[in-house]
Amino acid sequence: MPLWLELAVRVIAVLAAFLTLPLIVGQVEHKVMAHMQGRLGPMYAGGFHGWAQLVADGVKFVQKEDITPRAADPVVFRLAPVIALVPYLLVLLVIPLGPGDLVAQPLDIGLFFVLAVVGVGVVAVLMSAWASANKYSLLGGLRAAAQVLGYELPLVLAAASVAMAAGTLSLSGIVEAWRPWWLLWQAPAMIVFFIAGLAEIRRPPFDMPIADSELVFGYLTEYTGLRFAFFLLAEYVGIVVIAALTTVLFLGGWRGPFDDQLGWLWTLVKIFAVAFVVIWLRVAYPRLREDQLQRLCWLVLVPVSLGQLVLTAAVRVALP
Repeated sequence: MPLWLELAVRVIAVLAAFLTLPLIVGQVEHKVMAHMQGRLGPMYAGGFHGWAQLVADGVKFVQKEDITPRAADPVVFRLAPVIALVPYLLVLLVIPLGPGDLVAQPLDIGLFFVLAVVGVGVVAVLMSAWASANKYSLLGGLRAAAQVLGYELPLVLAAASVAMAAGTLSLSGIVEAWRPWWLLWQAPAMIVFFIAGLAEIRRPPFDMPIADSELVFGYLTEYTGLRFAFFLLAEYVGIVVIAALTTVLFLGGWRGPFDDQLGWLWTLVKIFAVAFVVIWLRVAYPRLREDQLQRLCWLVLVPVSLGQLVLTAAVRVALP
């Protein structure tokens, strides 16, 4: 296969995953929340089990009026939803779906690239907050910046622990080095990484930046129509990315029975299992206050991740 054709196929495959997996997660969230909270609406749209609920939401967003506030910076305001999506698209390029060539762009420093790019997402939040010319949006953006900057540290420390255990920054290399007993050895790092990942994408119970009871809807207050839909899509892509990284780093990625043939299937199953936990946490836990959110980060997650890093270093020295 010519190189240009191979690159085109890989990019198209990533775009297809980028456009379909978040929508599937969104549909699953509708159904899971409907069952767990006794919601009737999402179970009726389209007939059988409310299969058309996501279609109805899409039509609703398309029909809504596209409004730009008079005092807003129009260029930055319109560009922010796009900036929110781009980092996650780049991350999906380097996440391996299975063994061999089932990755769009293998990188020897894949973990470093992923952690660097995921942190760019806060730029879109700050752009939308500042450009909206709304005090509630600005407060939400400042909260988001403080939250992301705080939880970036335990996220990186937890990822560094598993990278040290595997002896590589390559995502495929980490999966190859993974062993089942790591589920116990790296369990604290996995929990820290997962919780910090939720805070990074501002999912409940870490949704203080869009607290509707006090900030209307935070940095999203002035967005309508498709631009608001793009921010929602970025949230669902973020769920896919955090679930995929948790799977690749801590759950063995494609490792499982018959992984030579079914590795891609094991990866997808694990990703959707982690995504289900993300949805379940939204339903089960109330929003954290700002003081609770920062206390969890600095007094719990950071010490645990540092302790796990020391433990990993000790095990690596004892068992080279």
